[in-house]
Amino acid sequence: MRKAAIKIEDQLAGWLTQDEQGYHFVYNKAYAAQPYARPVSLTLPVREAPYKSKVLFPFFDGLIPEGWLLDIAEKNWKLSPRDRMGLLLACCKDCIGSVSVDELKEEDTP
Repeated sequence: MRKAAIKIEDQLAGWLTQDEQGYHFVYNKAYAAQPYARPVSLTLPVREAPYKSKVLFPFFDGLIPEGWLLDIAEKNWKLSPRDRMGLLLACCKDCIGSVSVDELKEEDTP
């Protein structure tokens, strides 16, 4: 299982996980309880129930670089272009925009 903390402007918004069943995204309860909590994406509105998908959610997949930048990432980190979660974790810690992705280790799990 691989996990990532999803932040909006350095504030923990939720967690993205990948396991045998696919991908799961759940908002941090403290974040979701804020009156003006911004959604990570319009396709993932703030709610308590987790989101589930067999493939990486399109919003997160869209954060992964393309073209020559993707080629560099694949070669430097020896990642397969099919390993979307691996690419997301390797390339999107400091991406353009307000959303960032930080890999969590098993001991970091909330």
